[in-house]
Amino acid sequence: MLTRNDLIRDPALARDKALGALAGLAIGDSFGDAGRVPENHQNYGMILSFDTGKCWSTDDTEFAIFTAKMLIDHNADPTHQQLAEGWLKYIAAQDDFPRGGNSEIEAAENLKKGLLPPESGRRSVYGFSDGACMRISPVGIVCAGDVERAKALAKRDAEVSHHTSGIWAAQAVAAAVATAMVSGTDEEIIDAAMSCIPTDCWLYDNMKHMLELVELAETDFCTAWMALHDDFRTRYKAAVEEAIPQAFALFLLSKGDFRRGIILAANFGRDADTIGAVLGAVRGAQLGASAIPEAWIERTGYPSGTCLQFTKGLTIRGLAADLAALIR
Repeated sequence: MLTRNDLIRDPALARDKALGALAGLAIGDSFGDAGRVPENHQNYGMILSFDTGKCWSTDDTEFAIFTAKMLIDHNADPTHQQLAEGWLKYIAAQDDFPRGGNSEIEAAENLKKGLLPPESGRRSVYGFSDGACMRISPVGIVCAGDVERAKALAKRDAEVSHHTSGIWAAQAVAAAVATAMVSGTDEEIIDAAMSCIPTDCWLYDNMKHMLELVELAETDFCTAWMALHDDFRTRYKAAVEEAIPQAFALFLLSKGDFRRGIILAANFGRDADTIGAVLGAVRGAQLGASAIPEAWIERTGYPSGTCLQFTKGLTIRGLAADLAALIR
């Protein structure tokens, strides 16, 4: 296992890890979104790679870019006030969000009403969604090897739009990425994620049950596939109690293979773009960009501004390099 100091001493390795995490998120987001398109089901049955059509980024990638920007602009330590100001400037100023999540839309409305975090997140009926999880991976990048710092910074970020399980799940993803950045094993990554979740809540129960299903499945994902859908299904597919155990299950069932994990996530249905974004970020951080097909990194490397207009013109490579420079 690497240490944070190893990444500081080797900037090229830090950049490879950071790009792996951020590009992995963008790839998982785009793959998962494409996997839910009916025409793709008709044409391919299942998604194994990008087709020849247009590739776009959804709210998962673009809100993660917003998180990255807040970290870059505020020396990896934005305050509640700075986060609220960023939301008002880059998010709430838009008239609409063509691909925005409910939790993010509601947070923007709360901020415009004058509610500041953590109150802006507490007064949201979507505070348990996976919206904070989709955007939080940049926190894990800059907190490489420092799980406690990742938990604290993820909590601060998530409190803008979420509460209770929505925050705990975001902390779990950030802690997982922080551990993966120093090449933690799958078991160490899961332990870091589980350490963020109170043991007396529904999310913890579902994570424990997920581990049981994965253990029973051993190396055969087919054994767990339907149970991972049926046992965690909620009325709202973006609830963390459903999507986050599924994302970590597919991470484990992919057995260290980035491509396999992305394919499993893309074809999972339900909130496949966020499931893919979380899985891609964690596995990408663990393996680095060198383990990801270069064509996939290039294909998803240029945000379209589909959800957040300010992201158009930025690049995943440039943002990843800037995040890597904050590991110090």
